[in-house]
Amino acid sequence: MTPGMHDSRIARRHVLAMGVFGALGVSAQAVAPGENQGLPPRAAPADYQAQEKVGPFTVAADFVGHAVPTLQGPLTSEDYVSVEIAFFGPADAKVKLSFEEFSLRINGKKNPIESRQFGMVMKSLSDPEWIPEEPAEGPKSKGGISAGGGGGAAGDPKPLPPKMPFPLRRAMEQKALKSVLPEGERTVPVAGLLFFPYRGKDQSIQLVELMYEGAAGKAMLTFRK
Repeated sequence: MTPGMHDSRIARRHVLAMGVFGALGVSAQAVAPGENQGLPPRAAPADYQAQEKVGPFTVAADFVGHAVPTLQGPLTSEDYVSVEIAFFGPADAKVKLSFEEFSLRINGKKNPIESRQFGMVMKSLSDPEWIPEEPAEGPKSKGGISAGGGGGAAGDPKPLPPKMPFPLRRAMEQKALKSVLPEGERTVPVAGLLFFPYRGKDQSIQLVELMYEGAAGKAMLTFRK
């Protein structure tokens, strides 16, 4: 890759991130790479579903589907699937990491899915433990039909699903951010989440191939159900 192409790629990535954060009302500084802590690495690579040696390191990972595991409890995403990945190696060794170094092939599809920056994933996050408050009922007419409006009569549009209050949503996004794979030069072991756009059901996934091509070398991890 030439220096010009590299600079152009960084510029496009910065513009994309700023656009996503602005649309969601979240500052780019709030989710800047390096602020996320990642997940605690497990005791050994064998504690993950798949492992692969790459240079002096071992890459290990779990494919977790539409689940988004965090230290404060599980979240989900309908639009993305997640991989919990970890790098192990010699004591105090460092590896340079970026989400752009990973791609995913599902059920043998020809074209792999590129990993996405966390800023693009936030909008699709859900908390399965969040229970929306019941809306207050409006006044009813003598005929028993609500006079306050709300989509009760025939032909009315389907009511929109309840929205999580902004403070709760912000807390949920920050909770997920802390579990994202840290970027930049990191001391091993280091672990965290990667995200890939995919709306298919978890039950339909039979074969997953995670591909890594980065500073440490190349590797492919395979998950079968």
